[in-house]
Amino acid sequence: MADFAYSPMFPVGTDDTEYECISTEHVKLVELDGDTFLRVDPAALTLLAEHAMRDISHLLRSSHLGQLAAILDDPEASRNDRFVALEMLKNAVVAADGLLPMCQDTGTAIVSGYRGDHVLVDGDDGEALSRGIYNTYQTSNLRYSQLTAHSMFEESNTATNLPAQIDISAGKGLEYKFAFIQKGGGSANKTFLHQKTKAVLNPDSLREFIRTAILELGTSACPPYHLAVVIGGTSAELTMKTVKMASIRSLDALPTSGNDLGHAWRDTEWEAEILNITRELGIGAQFGGKYYCHDVRVIRLPRHGASCPIGIGVSCSADRQALAKINADGLFIEKLERDPAKFLPDVEMDAATDVVTIDLNQPMADILASLSKHPVETRLSLTGPLIVARDIAHAKLLERLNEDGTLPDYIKNHPVYYAGPAKTPAGMPSGSFGPTTAGRMDSYVETFQKAGGSMVMLAKGNRSRQVREACKKYGGFYLGSIGGAAAKLALESIKKVEVLEYPELGMEAVWRIEVENFPAFIITDDKGNDFFDID
Repeated sequence: MADFAYSPMFPVGTDDTEYECISTEHVKLVELDGDTFLRVDPAALTLLAEHAMRDISHLLRSSHLGQLAAILDDPEASRNDRFVALEMLKNAVVAADGLLPMCQDTGTAIVSGYRGDHVLVDGDDGEALSRGIYNTYQTSNLRYSQLTAHSMFEESNTATNLPAQIDISAGKGLEYKFAFIQKGGGSANKTFLHQKTKAVLNPDSLREFIRTAILELGTSACPPYHLAVVIGGTSAELTMKTVKMASIRSLDALPTSGNDLGHAWRDTEWEAEILNITRELGIGAQFGGKYYCHDVRVIRLPRHGASCPIGIGVSCSADRQALAKINADGLFIEKLERDPAKFLPDVEMDAATDVVTIDLNQPMADILASLSKHPVETRLSLTGPLIVARDIAHAKLLERLNEDGTLPDYIKNHPVYYAGPAKTPAGMPSGSFGPTTAGRMDSYVETFQKAGGSMVMLAKGNRSRQVREACKKYGGFYLGSIGGAAAKLALESIKKVEVLEYPELGMEAVWRIEVENFPAFIITDDKGNDFFDID
C-alpha cells in the first residue's frame, strides 16, 4: 500500500507581478483568541473591483504590447501581420486615454478570488464585488452584454452587465488574492472541451489533433492569441477552468515537470511544438502570415484512467485581465501599461501601395463589380454607408422575410456590418465599434442573398462552406475587418451613427453608419474563393 502524500493541485511559485497600491483604507489587523486576522470592509472589495474593471477596459500589460511591437521588427512577419499589429498598438494608444474601451464587446465580468483562512469580510463578498463592477459599467463607456432569461425563449438585457461570474476559493494566510477578467463573447465562444482517450497521448496523434483543433478555432476571436491547451483533468470543469487561468498566464510559475503526486505542470517542449504548428499553418494575425499566436501555454493535469479531457482556449487581442490583492498594507492592483505609445515604431511603417478604395455610395451592383476585379486577401479602404445588424436583428429580418416575402431595401442596397457598439462618449460620433464574429450569421446568408440582401458582408473571422457556396451562387462577398481595433475604428473611421430600426434592442438594433477609410480585406469572393480555405 502506498504511503499518504499530498501536493496542492497547482503548486504555483513566487508571484513576481508588479502591483500598485490604490488605497490603504478599509483594512485592519485584529486579534481573536490569540490569532491575527485581516478584517476587510466590503467597501474594499467594491473599490478594488471598480478600479480593476475600469483599468482592464482600457489598459494592457506591457508584456502583451511588447509582443505586438516585436511583430513589427520580425523580418519573417507578413505585411498583413505587421499591419494588424500596428493597428492594435494604435488602438491601445486610443483606449489608454480612458474614454473609448479597447473592444466594443466589454465582456462578461469574471472574478476569481482566493481568500485566506485568516481574512474576515463582513457581509457578502459577491455582492460587494458586483457593486464595484456595476459602478464601472454605469459610469464608463462600456457595453451591457448580459441577458437575463424570463422564460426559456424570452430574454432582456440587464442594463448593468450583471450578473458577473464570481468564484471564491479558500486559501491560507492573511491575504485575499484576485484575478479580474473581462471575457468577450468572441473569445469565450472559442473555448472548447474535447473528450478524448488515451489514444491521443502519443506525439503523432497529439500533433494531428492540435492542428485540427486550431483550424476549428479559427480567427473570429481576434488573433494574435495567447493560446492555452490543457491535457487531462480530474473533471471537465477543472480542465476548462485551468484553460482560462492558463490563457491569462496566471499559471506560468507552475513546475515544468510532473511527479508521482499528480500536480499540474507546464510542458514547455509542447508549448514550443504547438507554437510552431500555428506558424506553419500560415493563418497569421487574421489575414495571413506567421503570428496566429503570440505564445502557447500547455498544462498537463492528472486524469481518470477512462477519461482524457483536453481543453483549448484563448485570450484574444483584447487581453483584458489584472491580478489584485488585499493585505494588511492595503489594496493592490497589477500595474498595467498607461503609456502604450512607447511601443509604436519611431517612424510610420510604409503603407501598402495596393490598397483598393471602394466607394460605398454607389449602387450595390457597382460595389459588387468593383470588388469582383480583385482577388481574396486584397486590402480595401471603404468609404460610405454601412448597415449594422447582428444576431437578434438577423432573426427579426428573417421573420419579416418569411411573413412578407421580401427584405427591407436597406439590407439590399448597402453592405451589412456585423457589429454592436459600446456607449457613445459625449461629443463623439461613435463609441468603440469593432466587428463581431461572422460565423454566428452563417445560417442566414443563403436565404438573404437569394432575396437580394447581404450581398456584401463585413465582420471578423472565418466562415462556413455554405457561405462560400452562397457567395459563388449569388455573386456575394464577405469582407474581413480587423478584430481588436474597435477604439481606433471609432475615433478615425466612423463618422456618423444612427439607429435605423428596432431601437428597443439596444446595441443589437439595426444601425446606419457612415465610414471613411475603413480598413477591410476580401475574404470570400463571388467566384467561390475563400482565404481561410486551408487544407
